[in-house]
Formats: sequence, C-alpha cells, structure tokens
Amino acid sequence: MSVAPVNRERVRIDGGVIVAYQDGGHRILTDGVVVVEGNEIVHVGKTFDGQADRVIDAHNAIVTPGLINTHTHLTESPLDKSFIEDQGRRQFYYSGLFEMLPARSAGIDDDARRACVDYSMGELLRTGTTTVMEIGGYGDYTAEAATNAGLRAYIANGYRSGRWYTPDGRRVDYHWDEEAGKEGFRKAIEFIERIDGKANGRIKGFLSPSQVDTCTEELLRMSREASDSLQVPLALHTSQSTNEFQEMIRRNGLTPVEWLDQIGFLSEWNILGHVIIIAGSSWAQYKGDDLALLANAGASVAHCVWVFARRGIAMESFGGYLRAGVNMCLGTDTAPQSMIEALRWTAVVGKIQARDTQQSTAAEVFDAATLNAAKMLHRDDLGRIAPGAKADILIWERDSLFMVPLRDALKNIVYNAQTEDLRTVMIDGTVVLDNGQPLFVDQAAANQAVQHAGERMWSELQAGDWARRSVEDLSPMTYPAWR
Repeated sequence: MSVAPVNRERVRIDGGVIVAYQDGGHRILTDGVVVVEGNEIVHVGKTFDGQADRVIDAHNAIVTPGLINTHTHLTESPLDKSFIEDQGRRQFYYSGLFEMLPARSAGIDDDARRACVDYSMGELLRTGTTTVMEIGGYGDYTAEAATNAGLRAYIANGYRSGRWYTPDGRRVDYHWDEEAGKEGFRKAIEFIERIDGKANGRIKGFLSPSQVDTCTEELLRMSREASDSLQVPLALHTSQSTNEFQEMIRRNGLTPVEWLDQIGFLSEWNILGHVIIIAGSSWAQYKGDDLALLANAGASVAHCVWVFARRGIAMESFGGYLRAGVNMCLGTDTAPQSMIEALRWTAVVGKIQARDTQQSTAAEVFDAATLNAAKMLHRDDLGRIAPGAKADILIWERDSLFMVPLRDALKNIVYNAQTEDLRTVMIDGTVVLDNGQPLFVDQAAANQAVQHAGERMWSELQAGDWARRSVEDLSPMTYPAWR
C-alpha cells in the first residue's frame, strides 16, 4: 500500500461555486479562486495574481470544505451490513445494543477488525469525510491506516468499568471490573501521548470512556480531569437507549445528562454520542431540561441519525436541540459510513420529527458537519475554506445526473448528491481521492477482506448470544431460498 505524501507545492483551484468562509459563516463565492500552499489555504477570493505550481480546474464544479465525522467505530461498523437490519426486541425498545452487538462482537476476530479499518478508509474518503473521530480498540493500527490513506484522524482507545449483557433476552445486567477500567484509562492516555501529532499533525488522540452506564463516577471524573489537562476531546455514549435511561434513573434518581452535570463531567471538550433519549422527549416520558444543561456547559452532541432511524427511533428534534443552544455535530456510527447520507437523513428526519420543512435545513446540517464540529475540536483551521485553514477540500460535480439543474449548490449536495458526484478530495494539501477513487487505498483488496471477515463473523457469533443462536436465527434472510 502506498502512503499519502506531504505536499509542499502551491496549488490554485479555480472554482465555479466555492463554499467559502467569511464574516463568521459559510458564504457562496461564484467564479472564485482558492490557493493552497503546502497543507494550508493561503488565499480565497475572486482573483489571484501570483504564481502556482499547479492548477486544478473546478470551473464546472462545487468546492466545499471537507466534512468532519465525529462518531465512528471503524473496527466493527462495516459488519453491521446484512446482519443488524430489520431486527430488534421490544424488551430493549428495539435497540440492538444488548443482543445483536454482543453477538456480532463475539464473531469478529483480529483480522476482521483490521479488515474493517482498511475498508473504512476508502468508504470515508469516497463519501466526504476528511476528518474522522474513531472510537475503538485498535488505535495504533487505525493511526497507521489513516496515515497511509491520507485521512485526518482523531483516535480514541475506548475503556469502561463494566459491560452490559442480557442473560435471557428480557433484561439488561452489568458485569463490573473497575480496575480494568482504570487500566484502560491509563493505556488511553499513553496512546494519546504516543501518536499525537503524527503524519504532519493529521493524527491526534482523544479520550472515550465508552458508555455512561458502564463507567463509574470515579472513572468519568478522572477522564474529565485528563481531558482538561491534555486539552483533548472527551467522548461518551450518552442517552442512547431507553434501557440505559431507565437504568441511570434507577441508580441516581437523575437522567444521564443530569448525572453527568452533577458529577462535573460536562465541558466544552465533550462530544456526547447520540443523546436521543432525554428528559422532555416522548421516548422517556420524564420531565426535565437536559438540553439546557448541555448548552450551559458548552457540550456538543454527535448526532448519528441512521443508527437510530433504521430502528424507528429519531431525535426530537434536531432543530430543537439547535434552538436550545446545543452545539450539534454529525457522525455515522454504523454502516454506511457516509457523511453524504448523514447530511441527508439528518435534514429529512429532522423535518419529519418537527413536522416543519423549514427546520433541519441544508445550512444547519452542513454547519453541523463542518463549523460546529471544528468548534468542538477547538480548531478554527478546520471545517472552512479560509486563509489559515488546513487545505481539507472537496470538489463535487455540478452537471452530473443527480446534480442538475443546479441553482443552490448546498441544497443539491444535501438533498440530491450521490457518492459518484464527489470527484476530488484534498486533505492537508494533498489530493487523496481523484476522479472518485482513493489514491492510497487498495479498495478491491479491502472489499474482499471485509467480505471474508463477514463470512467468518456470521459463522462464529453464537458465542456472544445469550441463547447461542445461529446467524439464521438472529437475522433471518429477507426471502427464503429457492427450492
């Protein structure tokens, strides 16, 4: 596998439509110029009189900042396909966390996890991710893969004090090992210190105690202190299932968000995964104002619409969180790991939940995938096309089957664009996807490896299922076989 080089040349991009940054927000620059020198944008405007080593002709294209994917599980998510869809148990309010995911995890071996990471590199690039936040346990391998592919990556090795399981398919129980959680925390710190700043600064670390209901107060307080000291993001899965919400009420008499506020966990470095089941929502039927607590703390939410929408669950509502002052970001979490899909589903499901077409607009979801995520990362050099920003740039077709007629470029990208419409991806000043194809990823080999990984998983997942069921029992085929 070849490695993405570090670019030092001056490149001029002549764009027909440029989503540039001005006066604190995105603005449309028609027939403009973006100049990149090394890994940085040095000029944005109508013209440029200086010399360039190379010119990218994007007159008949749309130039946007790259998208920031704030919640992924690259070592597992590709293997959600063909297994986790259309299945769910009412005792778990149709969440797949307590039954389907343990079975899946038991069937994934080390080779499969590495195959998933390799496969994900191409999937992320082809669907608009230029910066990814990965929560997993294969941080060193992921850092190497992202370096080779040319991605910008924030990576966390997750840790927790306990784990959930179901002994009978009717209830959720917990197995605790607090010392293992503390050891995982120490290793997570060591990992951050080891990889931070690699690949010309593209590879960084962050902290991720795994789930609010599987971490002790002590572990979460330690994590908050370390986040403040290291100045790194602090991620936590929170309010992601009705079972979890009820468990935290039982333990503490507080919602998950209220409890996090009480123990001093919430901060401007937080990126909380999901936050779907909250006080005041119909999913919880529990009074309170979790959104005000998040907004007051400056905490951010990684909204991953598809992982819930496929189960008939949705945030109430994306626009309402924004109006409450919560910094909303987007992630993919599951398969497909497509920020193009994340933009569209967030906009559409947000409108359905609000019963208002003027909520969850193209601007709101695009801001969530760019400027809001950069704010959470404390990076004013990401998520925008402006002098001083990193050269993380997407170039989209404007006259393709799905993009014509074009009047409003952002509406077309959010509501109509397909993967094939994203033609060029530049990260850190280097083109890493050209003519729709990753330059430093062997996608054919990655595809084959992840297919084999899936086949092994499907045959081995009984060990993680409480009833030792086969894949056919857990996830029946859509149609019966021909006889």
